[in-house]
Amino acid sequence: MKRRDFLKGMMTVAALAPVSRLAAAAEKTASSGQIVRRKYKDTKVTVPLLGFGMMRLPRFRNDSPDIDYAAVAAMFDRAMKAGCNYFDTAYMYIGGRSEKCAGDLLSKYPRDSYFLTSKMPLGMLRRPEDLERIFSDQLKKCKTSYFDFYMFHNISENTWKRAEKLKVYDFLSRKKAEGKIRRLGFSFHDTPELLEKVVSAHKWDFAQIQLNYLDWTLYRSKEQYEILTKNNIPVIVMEPLRGGALASLNPEATKILKAADPDASTASWAFRYIGSLPNVLVILSGMSKMEHLEDNIKTFTDFRPLSDADRKVLDKALVAYRKSLAVPCTDCRYCMPCPAGVEIPKIFGLYNQYKISGNRFLFVNNYGAIDEDSRASACVECGKCLKACPQKIPIPTELRKIGDTYERLTQRRRASLDLCEDEYFV
Repeated sequence: MKRRDFLKGMMTVAALAPVSRLAAAAEKTASSGQIVRRKYKDTKVTVPLLGFGMMRLPRFRNDSPDIDYAAVAAMFDRAMKAGCNYFDTAYMYIGGRSEKCAGDLLSKYPRDSYFLTSKMPLGMLRRPEDLERIFSDQLKKCKTSYFDFYMFHNISENTWKRAEKLKVYDFLSRKKAEGKIRRLGFSFHDTPELLEKVVSAHKWDFAQIQLNYLDWTLYRSKEQYEILTKNNIPVIVMEPLRGGALASLNPEATKILKAADPDASTASWAFRYIGSLPNVLVILSGMSKMEHLEDNIKTFTDFRPLSDADRKVLDKALVAYRKSLAVPCTDCRYCMPCPAGVEIPKIFGLYNQYKISGNRFLFVNNYGAIDEDSRASACVECGKCLKACPQKIPIPTELRKIGDTYERLTQRRRASLDLCEDEYFV
């Protein structure tokens, strides 16, 4: 993207950024030490601007699906105390364990003291009877009689056609009429053109989209936000940190932000950027450590929208960061499991880390530690990941590039070691 185009996008954000009167009124009601809240449309219902995403919960090991319940329970207690009482889970998260965790740990609180969100997995639907089976299972696992917010999960061109064919909207509307769903919406990972079709097809209470300062133009989030705002549909934001990438920028970008505000985390800049948009209702954060939660509570207590000066700083940092961006992977893991056993998100993460840091030694060591059958070279280009990736990443192509990079760096390393040995024995 050209700098001129990015600045144009930022100017649009500046025009949209002042917090609406409705949201500002809700934020003023926040008590000391409590996360700011925003009103849901013209109702008395307020929700926290920070939502607790349950896709990246703490686990005993990174490669284990077993959730660390003690760590999650402590984080839930802290979140509830701070007023962060919006919890977002889904049928597929952590192999189905996320919903069960929500039920096991949130059920100790009064049901009307928190908001619970889940989603219908469109990609798993094959026949109409799947809808009732899955929805009933979700209520059971979450130990609840209703969901405050419920949505179509991950609408894309293919899943939208399937949803319409199976009349998913009609089914979920009946559940809403029965009181088992309070507000019905959808999560979305596709083009603004498809979004227009989805918005016009039915009446929606809210929508969840990927939005952050990197994707505002890169992923066409600006267009999506404006479509929803034009149609009076509140926005819930996912991937505010782009899978954590915007919480750990490259050194040059981090230096720019720290010079402007030494006490602010890099993550806080991303959250303040999104929270400055008036039609944003909730910003989800997939917090896996207590330190993440504490930093977010700090950001969302007495929340400060970005000033014009802040925007210029963030613009400068983004220009610096974009120079090091390699693969736009958010670690959502929709591409997994890979039929060939390739560790796709892990490989992309290591490669991005290498491109940002420039540390070839670390990349070669960490990539080399991956089992050979799970490396990029094991990709058989079956195409399954291409259909599943919300970011539309040409995964097989990127894997080939990363595999070639590893081989090239390994050869250079061997040559360097041979040279060192020759010099040693001279």
